[in-house]
Amino acid sequence: MTANQSVRSGRQAVLGAGGIGGLVAAALAHQGADVTVILRPEALAAYPASLSVTSPQGSWRVSVQRAAAVAQAYDVLWVAVKATQLEDALRAVRDDQEIGAIVPLLNGIDHVATLRQRFGHDRVVPATIAVESERISPGVIIQRSPFARLSASARGESWLAPALETLRQFGFTCQLVSDEVTLLWSKCVFLAPLALATTAARLSIGEVIADAEWRGRLDACVGEACSVALEHGATVDAAQVMAALRGLPPSMRSSMQKDVAAGRAPELDAIAGPILRGAAAYAIDAPITGELAAIVREMDQAKGGRVTRSRFV
Repeated sequence: MTANQSVRSGRQAVLGAGGIGGLVAAALAHQGADVTVILRPEALAAYPASLSVTSPQGSWRVSVQRAAAVAQAYDVLWVAVKATQLEDALRAVRDDQEIGAIVPLLNGIDHVATLRQRFGHDRVVPATIAVESERISPGVIIQRSPFARLSASARGESWLAPALETLRQFGFTCQLVSDEVTLLWSKCVFLAPLALATTAARLSIGEVIADAEWRGRLDACVGEACSVALEHGATVDAAQVMAALRGLPPSMRSSMQKDVAAGRAPELDAIAGPILRGAAAYAIDAPITGELAAIVREMDQAKGGRVTRSRFV
């Protein structure tokens, strides 16, 4: 274990105070962890000194520290911004020498390489989270799904073990995964069909599955995504992915769907991009993924074309 890996004070920083970052910060703080939420400087003064959360565990409020930059020592920096906001958000990381692990919870694949180029390979610990959580106003979070599942690369065990145990105590399901390629693609092959189909159809996942035509598109999108994932060396199974999608709460809506409805920039490139680029690279047909992505892009353009315009929350 290196000096940076040693446990200092269990201090956690969360970059991004949206539905995911706010929930993770609140869950850690609720169980007694020392948590700082990193906010935009212009948002800092008006942001509440506590997070209010409604979840399956109940409704409660917990105090957190706030800062406009990462400028001191933290055991873990959780990066929980939208993929469209990552470049802007990283300006808040002024001093990374005293950070133990950088743990991205972003959707997609490509952000891992971006972070490793900046912070070095070893400290960046890929992770994924599966939960429907929404920030309805600054500091106010609603966890709508009955589950919150966090998976992280096993390379981060020495850094993350205390934090993962804290999240388990709150009610998260946490696991360490040795195969990073499978870790990342397992979420991508699940999330991309969910996000693209629900957004393009303007339906919940239950309504998509109940409609034969949209269910067929969802199934085809899963198959295309898994074909690309397999070529990348991931271990995925299309039948298992479809079973998992059918097991979701019927009323569940994707974050992409909510973003488009609200006129926010959807994470279209982060979510669909790896599949479409991989399909092109491996000469795999992915017509349904391309069709759904085109529909989402048209919907976004109708609301002002914000796909490439977004900033750190």
